[in-house]
Amino acid sequence: MNELVSRVADSVGISPDVAEKAIGMMLGFLQREADDGAIARMIEAIPGAPDLVAQFNGEGSGGGGGLLGGLLASFGGGGGVMALGQQLMSQGLGMGEITALAKETMAVAREHAGDEVVDQVIASVPGLSQFV
Repeated sequence: MNELVSRVADSVGISPDVAEKAIGMMLGFLQREADDGAIARMIEAIPGAPDLVAQFNGEGSGGGGGLLGGLLASFGGGGGVMALGQQLMSQGLGMGEITALAKETMAVAREHAGDEVVDQVIASVPGLSQFV
């Protein structure tokens, strides 16, 4: 298990399996919604993050993205931050846990990618700043 998953699991108080999936979903969402250059630099800078995105984002995996794609479509195209919140709630997370997950993930991202890159990512996604 990588540093990001263990830190988030410990900090939020959730199992590593749930943390791994939730982080992958969140980073996958950011990859679709955030400034392309900034999010690519952020994900590449965090050890293990590209693997989590590939595993849980659903994009390009054919059948694997069915549920995620269906959820996004049901929220009218993208659905933004609220759609991501619904997906994470469907994994058993409450709002407090989702906020803690986002804050801790961004804290790790800042350590690896730097404040400027992370701030660019946050600024490029409407509504994200209220959760991180």
